Amino acid sequence: FQDAHCLFVSEVKILLDASQRPNTSEVYQKTINYVTQFNRFTNPDVVREVRAGMNEEPIHSLLTGFELAQLANLCCEEAEEAKALIPSLANKIDDETLQNFLNQTLDLKKFS
Repeated sequence: FQDAHCLFVSEVKILLDASQRPNTSEVYQKTINYVTQFNRFTNPDVVREVRAGMNEEPIHSLLTGFELAQLANLCCEEAEEAKALIPSLANKIDDETLQNFLNQTLDLKKFS
């Protein structure tokens, strides 16, 4: 996943909602149900802001796209919690930098 551009659940929801062609397959319906249930950011402008925050330094250069997407999906409140749920963060980023990113993301979530 190191070089992959990973989407977080809220971005997938936006893409599926924007789809012009109706799809009634079982997999599609299950996917819609999943992203609706686990969507953390309901406002598309907030989703763009969260993505923009992921592209800022130093967070962008320290973490992989997969790790960033997981942070957006989980919406952890504390750096310790994020590192427990995403063990690969432990040796990549200090708690203060991670906490600043989490705080920024949680502030944006309030507007969602």
